[in-house]
Amino acid sequence: MNLFTHPRTAQLQARAAAALGEDGDGSVQVHLDPNLDVGNARVFAVYGKGGIGKSTTSSNLSVAFSKLGKRVLQIGCDPKHDSTFTLTKSLIPTVIDVLEGVDFHHEELRTEDFVFEGYNGVRCVEAGGPPAGTGCGGYVVGQTVKLLKEHHLLEDTDIVIFDVLGDVVCGGFASPLQHAERALVVAANDFDSIFAMNRIVAAIKAKSKNYEVRLGGVIANRSRDTDQIDRFNEAIGLKRLAHVPDSDAVRLSRLKKCTLFEMADTSELDGIRTEYLQLAEHLLGDAPPCDATPMKDREIFDFLGFE
Repeated sequence: MNLFTHPRTAQLQARAAAALGEDGDGSVQVHLDPNLDVGNARVFAVYGKGGIGKSTTSSNLSVAFSKLGKRVLQIGCDPKHDSTFTLTKSLIPTVIDVLEGVDFHHEELRTEDFVFEGYNGVRCVEAGGPPAGTGCGGYVVGQTVKLLKEHHLLEDTDIVIFDVLGDVVCGGFASPLQHAERALVVAANDFDSIFAMNRIVAAIKAKSKNYEVRLGGVIANRSRDTDQIDRFNEAIGLKRLAHVPDSDAVRLSRLKKCTLFEMADTSELDGIRTEYLQLAEHLLGDAPPCDATPMKDREIFDFLGFE
């Protein structure tokens, strides 16, 4: 039976969400099964404008956690299923791929059908997504977590990183926030990514009304400077956690299908790797979350930029 052909189910889920309390004004976001908690693992969800480098950030952060001795699981939540290829050196089958292969009889799946080991022991899963226009990406995330729990894969995991699709903050792709302890936003020092970050902050704030997720902070990426990010952060109550500069070495790592930790040593790469390790150490600590208040669209439009 195809899992994406039941509009009545979506209607019932939306009514249940309303009964539990809306995430925000006008919200119709779908609430996942409350029994699908991730357990004792520390869970981080990585968001940001499309193309800003979330997958590169997630993969190198996963490795940094593993270098600190943590057992790490990275879950790609983009239908392109390219979150983990620098870790595994391939485009691994998605959860939806393997479920279709067994006619959605999940009890027939083995762990090795959908979990693949990447560099330095980081375990990798690609949730995938329904065919365009046919279903909800959030449901796919829910099914992925369900499979991981059924196979007892979360019981020996210290860190889970959700790498989430672009700057889409609909109910489906906001669903990792229902599992996460902290949400991290990747942004460059430019108008478009900061504008997208503001809207993502609003989505995280809405989710925090009914879930434990809180805003961890901002990872500045692909930028020589951070002046506009820092000015925006100060205005709304955000904090910059790390700065990964615009670097040809980072771009080359994607072409080489490897993480920054596997590349030949240079002073530039040493600095970036240290930044990731320090970020991982910070996230493992007890740093308080950010209590940010996003701007209205017209307000941020007038705010950003130089005089």
